[in-house]
Amino acid sequence: MVVGQDIAGYRVLAHIGSGAASELYCVQDPKTKQVWALKHVTKDTEKDQRFLDQVAHEYRIGSQLDHPNIRRVYRIIKHRKMFKVTDISLLMELVDAETLDQYRPKSCLEAVEIFAQAAWALTHMHERGFVHADMKPSNVLVGSAQDVKIIDLGQACPIGTVKERIQGTPGYMAPEQAHRDAITPKTDIYNFGATMYWVLAREVIPTAMPPKDDGSSLYSGALDAGMVEPPVPPHEKNPAVHPLLSKLILHSVEVELDKRPDSMEEVARRLDLIADLLRNPAKDSSIAKEGGAA
Repeated sequence: MVVGQDIAGYRVLAHIGSGAASELYCVQDPKTKQVWALKHVTKDTEKDQRFLDQVAHEYRIGSQLDHPNIRRVYRIIKHRKMFKVTDISLLMELVDAETLDQYRPKSCLEAVEIFAQAAWALTHMHERGFVHADMKPSNVLVGSAQDVKIIDLGQACPIGTVKERIQGTPGYMAPEQAHRDAITPKTDIYNFGATMYWVLAREVIPTAMPPKDDGSSLYSGALDAGMVEPPVPPHEKNPAVHPLLSKLILHSVEVELDKRPDSMEEVARRLDLIADLLRNPAKDSSIAKEGGAA
């Protein structure tokens, strides 16, 4: 699609990026002058039907969410030829931001504030009955004011879903995803813990579905959950990491579901507490003398 052309009545201003069988554009409504992001997916072969289905699925879930830290989806447009859907466009909130795999927090406090926003957004998803199921640094946007937006609901699903095939991202995938068990809020807790670990240590944790040795996102084969080695505590990888944050991350990536935090709300509240301690060193020292918290 060329800049200046139209998609579903919206004028293309710029090409933003590409994904699996999709293109992302900055577009403008010529009547209202409102600017949006538009994801456009084309079906070239029958195998591409799953990409159309995924976008429709993303709209169904995204339209039921209204948290400020989740990118809003507004409209789905189905393009037809001979009564068959050949393309789908998804109109979304336009966000000027970097993905968290590109953005480097300037301090532990800034990292925690970013994590807390994401955790509260996931709490909202869980309260609405959905799991994101693909939390990773590239699915978190960070704006110039460190405001956060969670994106890409293509793998999101209702709580308790058992997927027919393995879905997720190696290096962040929870054991239950690798073994096609039920997807629950604790799956997001694990994915999110692995995300926090990567941001702070710049390494992926050992998971049941690790990346290939060449660093690609291809699967290297699911391991038995009992074979997954615990990660090195992040504060040992990065001395700037607060010990309570390190403790929370390790708690979040426990292999056994029962050993993880009870809810994403608990994770969010603990992150808020850690942020408060980082802003108030005197309070942090007082807690340290009492033997720690969280």
